[in-house]
Amino acid sequence: MAEVTNQELITLLNEKFGDKIIGVNEPYGLLTFETTKDVIIEVLKFLKESPIANFNYLTDITAVHYPEKKHGIAVVYHLHSMVKRIRVRIKVFIDEQHPTIPTATSVWNGANWMERETYDLFGVKFEGHPDLRRILNMDDLGVHPMLKQYPLEDPNRVDKKDEYFGR
Repeated sequence: MAEVTNQELITLLNEKFGDKIIGVNEPYGLLTFETTKDVIIEVLKFLKESPIANFNYLTDITAVHYPEKKHGIAVVYHLHSMVKRIRVRIKVFIDEQHPTIPTATSVWNGANWMERETYDLFGVKFEGHPDLRRILNMDDLGVHPMLKQYPLEDPNRVDKKDEYFGR
């Protein structure tokens, strides 16, 4: 099978989804683009089922918290086409106050645990997920530890005072 290039993928996506594909760039050769949560499942299905793209492996689903941006949370999907030897990163920015996005478990069964981890650490609710509950933290933990809403260290710790280190 012939390999596919980043430019061929972008052309293919633009033909299918038009202005729903934005923010295209290639940091270190990794094709990265943004889309919206209303079409993310269609984009994922298209990339998986298209014979040109053939992204047969969901590498990861995670999130990034950008507290300074309008839409504070980015849900990030990493896909890999082992046949075409290419990878892609897809970002979907969602509202920090209502962090919901459709589940990708209808496309990949392996998305189940990845989405549970993202929910547990970032508080992103995956609509339609078959078993969305905490996977790493205690059930009664009232926070999502990867959100940048908390101080990095306790300001009252005495073992971190500069005078103890000659500063």
